[in-house]
Amino acid sequence: MVVDVVMPKMGESIQEGTILQWLKNVGDAIERDEILLEISTDKVDTEVPSPNEGVLKEVLVAVDDVVEVGTVIARIETDASAAAAPATDSAPAEAAPATPAPQPEPTPAAAAPAPAQESTPAPAAAGPATDVVMPKMGESIQEGTILQWLKQPGDMVERDEILLEISTDKVDTEVPSPVAGTLIETLAAEGDVVEVGNIIARIGSGEAAAAPAPAAPAPAAANASADLAAGTSANGQQAVPVPGLAGATDVPRMSGNRFYSPLVRSIAKAEGIAVQELDSITGTGLEGRVTKKDVMSYLENRGSAPAPAPAAAPAPAAAPAETPAPAKQAAAKKAAPAEELDEAAIYRKHGQNIEIVRMDRVRQKIAEHMVMSKHTSPHVTSVAEADVTEIVRLREKTKADFQAKEGIKLTYTPFICRAIVEGVRKFPGINVSIEGKNIIQHKKTNLSFAAALPDGNLIVPVIKDAETLNITGLARSVNDLATRARSKNLKPDETFGGTVTFTNVGSFGTLFGSPVINQPQTAIISAGAFQKRPVVKEVEGNDMILVRTMVYVSITYDHRVIDGALAGQALRAIVDSLENMNEKTVQF
Repeated sequence: MVVDVVMPKMGESIQEGTILQWLKNVGDAIERDEILLEISTDKVDTEVPSPNEGVLKEVLVAVDDVVEVGTVIARIETDASAAAAPATDSAPAEAAPATPAPQPEPTPAAAAPAPAQESTPAPAAAGPATDVVMPKMGESIQEGTILQWLKQPGDMVERDEILLEISTDKVDTEVPSPVAGTLIETLAAEGDVVEVGNIIARIGSGEAAAAPAPAAPAPAAANASADLAAGTSANGQQAVPVPGLAGATDVPRMSGNRFYSPLVRSIAKAEGIAVQELDSITGTGLEGRVTKKDVMSYLENRGSAPAPAPAAAPAPAAAPAETPAPAKQAAAKKAAPAEELDEAAIYRKHGQNIEIVRMDRVRQKIAEHMVMSKHTSPHVTSVAEADVTEIVRLREKTKADFQAKEGIKLTYTPFICRAIVEGVRKFPGINVSIEGKNIIQHKKTNLSFAAALPDGNLIVPVIKDAETLNITGLARSVNDLATRARSKNLKPDETFGGTVTFTNVGSFGTLFGSPVINQPQTAIISAGAFQKRPVVKEVEGNDMILVRTMVYVSITYDHRVIDGALAGQALRAIVDSLENMNEKTVQF
């Protein structure tokens, strides 16, 4: 079976990328998630992992080629025996009648000859067909949820016309069509959770296939577990972890520091593998991730002796449906039963003087991200105070002229942002992230900042290259990103790539806070309310009590890579920068 590798979409505004380097050659054996190549876009350079394990069959683009998003750039043969007969790939239309041997492999397709014949128009248009993949919305985002398909199979679409809406941990966004043509088929349903890079639809330049969609549900219903284990689709063209993703709810995405892909979760569910068993499996994928091969190898080594164990595992799994007593599973696993909330039981427990409010999807994502961060990083918070009297005087003196000139209000936020950038410049050890056992030292300061939304949720836009901006530039960026965040007009690439975060806990009078680290970053700085207080100052050798405007500044850091000394030094540098800002030193 041949799997297409496509040029991934790195952001809503990015339509093409440049091939920097192929790390694998034709004929090389590759593992799932192993890096195939490096690409470059206007926004970022990144690596493209293999969507499946197998043998690299062909490379379709050369180094330095500029390739449109969604274009097939390579093909991987997942069946070792099929690699010896590449001719079958060139004539998919004849493969069914000509070679009966491979045909029994996808048994669901053989069980329904009528749909198999109906799907032939799709390969007919598949010559110029373009795959639509789940876009990568951020460096820490590995999957997205299909919210709504705005186009149906058979519909004509224009290039950049919106095909569907998706949701990730960071942002909801629309996915445009990479080309003009006809939507041949959709490979993921609304509500499905799909890994980044998986193919979710196909667009052809000719007329659409009459009914490609029924072919997918038929085999899924007939032999879903076989498809999940093999990672194949009904049409045999690609690995399709997508259709099985919706059911992968019994195993959490995160267990401790470990991420489990939807495909792994689906296999685990089908085979009755508990979370504790998954945690014990040694991962061979990228950053120690557990792959399909790891799970299948584990199942083979189980042997016949541990057979009763899987039988025992489903029993407790079924019990919570009636009795919520066994609550030993992780909080993430509890999310699935919460969908079918027994309101009557809640009212019996708490009485009638309550109101049950369901978490919306964004709040659920925030909750998952916060819990994951706490499980990932040992959080430590240090607090200092800064005398910002001179900043207050400077702002009062210049705010009217600033608003008249720039059209926006001058707040204290850009001053604090500038101080954070200065602190990072002096102590870059806090401007890092962790990838497995590696520390990633970021050379640029991409400053994330928390913005409250009208519905009560939060979003964290990113000011890219913040070290290049003065007070005016920072004020413009903060105002622009915050305004568009509240009106839901942020672009996906404006919410990822942050290296350190600022949150203003003083907006409503809070003195200081101990915020949660924004993964995969390792430091978050907060500032409290500006307050006038009596402060003891030494003036010409004498201690005097003066009224000064003070603010508490805190840094919460990941103690895996940042120690107290480094955090304290960085915090001191931020405070010094704030206290040194005045009419003579600040540049607008």
